[in-house]
Amino acid sequence: MRLSREKTVRLSHRVIDFLVSSPSVDFVEDRDTIRQEIVTILISLLKLEEQVDTEVRAKIASQKKEILEGSEEWDILYRKYYSEGLKRLGVAEIHAH
Repeated sequence: MRLSREKTVRLSHRVIDFLVSSPSVDFVEDRDTIRQEIVTILISLLKLEEQVDTEVRAKIASQKKEILEGSEEWDILYRKYYSEGLKRLGVAEIHAH
C-alpha cells in the first residue's frame, strides 16, 4: 500500500495519540522523537512491501503460461508469493478479520 508522506505523518500522530491515552504506556523519550521514529518505521515497512509487490509481480509474469492479472489464479499466486516474500524478509503479514 502506498501512502503519501502526509498520510504517514498523520498516521504517526494517531499512533502517538493512542499511546498517550493508554495508561500502561510511559514515555522515556519526548513524543515528537517517538513520532518521528514511527514515521521512519512506517516508511521502511512500506518500502519493503513495495519491493515484495514488485518481486511477486515479476515472478508471476515469468511463469511459463500467461496468467492474467485479476484472474483467480493470479490472485491466488499473488497472495501465496506475497506471503512468502514477507516471511523471507522477516515482516509478518497482518490479517484483518
